[in-house]
Amino acid sequence: MTTSAQEHIRWLRNTAPYINAHRGKTFVLMLGGAVAQHENFPNIIHDIALLNSLGVRLVLIHGSRLQVDQRLTRAGLDSVFHEGLRITDNETMEHVKDAAGSLRAQIEALLSMGLPNSPMQGSRMRVCSGNYVTAQPIGVVDGIDFHHTGRVRRVDASGINQQLAAGSIVLLSPLGYSPTGEIFNLALEDIAVQCAAAIGADKLVLFGGPAGVLNDSDTLIRQCAVGDIDTLSVADPQQASLLRSAKKACLAQVERCHIISYEDDCALLQELFTHDGCGTLVANDEYELSCEANIDDVGGILELIEPLEQQGSLVKRSRELLETEISRFRLLVRDGRIIACAALYPFPDDRCGEIACIVSHPDYRGGKRGQRLLKTLEQEARNQGLDRVFVLTTQTAHWFVEQGFVQADQDALPGAKQSLYNLQRNSKVFVKSL
Repeated sequence: MTTSAQEHIRWLRNTAPYINAHRGKTFVLMLGGAVAQHENFPNIIHDIALLNSLGVRLVLIHGSRLQVDQRLTRAGLDSVFHEGLRITDNETMEHVKDAAGSLRAQIEALLSMGLPNSPMQGSRMRVCSGNYVTAQPIGVVDGIDFHHTGRVRRVDASGINQQLAAGSIVLLSPLGYSPTGEIFNLALEDIAVQCAAAIGADKLVLFGGPAGVLNDSDTLIRQCAVGDIDTLSVADPQQASLLRSAKKACLAQVERCHIISYEDDCALLQELFTHDGCGTLVANDEYELSCEANIDDVGGILELIEPLEQQGSLVKRSRELLETEISRFRLLVRDGRIIACAALYPFPDDRCGEIACIVSHPDYRGGKRGQRLLKTLEQEARNQGLDRVFVLTTQTAHWFVEQGFVQADQDALPGAKQSLYNLQRNSKVFVKSL
């Protein structure tokens, strides 16, 4: 077997935990009108087909703003907006319906492909569209009549879940229908957020132009909690809009939102089936902030770790030692209270780092906060150019094995750490490659 083939096999093996985790889960995918006209759109359809074959329940919500703009231009009509919403008069509405219907048919056709020797071979996906979104008119705002522009009033969650349970992909257009039989032009983001919340979606995936959300330094923001969003500085207005939509969805109890690029081939699969992903993950932790510790946090950390020090699970740390090492600690803070902590001690000469003092408050255990801090420190270790991390433990070996660590000999420790090894504690050594 060639090296290239072995790498593909290893990648497939590494996706197994994600396949198991995603099977039976419900994902809502928001695809703007620009996505459908991009050359990478057929590849996104192939990835959607793969998700469907892996047992993921899918709701696709497409926009059509770009297509409507093109039709209005050809007709010699102006696109009129107010506060980001299109003013949809009678004439404009005809073009909105035309664009939405045409795009829906295009997507259904792509999802129906099954050509031999293609990624869609044997897929046989059922696509269901319908009047699942009840809408109401926006009416007159600031003296401006929005005509046929509306907002989501209700989502038929029961009907959508029935179709998902039957194995169908649900496809929603940016149109809503009123009990009076009227059709309304709806904002794509409004439908996506409301639908994801109503059906209890596990993930909302938002497709944007660049890879995820970039800060002012053009650095990818890989992960942020809802409570941190308002502190972020995002220059691109489209990215800022996607970030606001993700925040709304998380506040509506959607656990995870992903912002990825529709321009990059395999972005959807990379985000969902690799450890680091390729976009921005927004987590529903609006009351839990991840932050670096400072000198004022020493008392809270001591309160958190002292019970485990008394049990012998942790090496005792004095206040003076904590004050000198406080910059090594990462915290989870909820309503001003430290509920979890962990520390990273780098050994740059050996290109490795020690992860230590992973502790969660007893009242908040079971929420995977330890895993969250561990992933944060692993990423910090990568940023520092480290190749591996290690831990010393006496009572939590199984937990570290579950996180991907492998037991090793004392010789695996860097020289500086070997000289400090406490033989009386007889701690086990576990190592994880980054």
